[in-house]
Amino acid sequence: MDQEREPRKTYTREFKLNAVRLTTAGDVTVAQVARELGIHENTLHKWRRQLRADPKQAFPGKGRLKPDEEEVRRLRRENLRLKQENEFLKRAAVWLAREAHGSSE
Repeated sequence: MDQEREPRKTYTREFKLNAVRLTTAGDVTVAQVARELGIHENTLHKWRRQLRADPKQAFPGKGRLKPDEEEVRRLRRENLRLKQENEFLKRAAVWLAREAHGSSE
């Protein structure tokens, strides 16, 4: 059977933080919170692990990288650009040296 899938739900960082907080406050279980919020219990467990592992950078947002990862990406792009500029300057220096040498003969 060819069943169409529903689009994957996305949740804001605030929603995830609040969901995790609900699991740590009071006498409710992860399963109860997940049922109340309409999410899968495993999803809520995953969010709890992510928040414990890196509280400041957990849940950066859809399509976004954690700040450290974004900095690495930016530095790699800059490094590539600088290498290309360096290669261009080397070739230009060789060309200018040949032109200067050729015009003096």
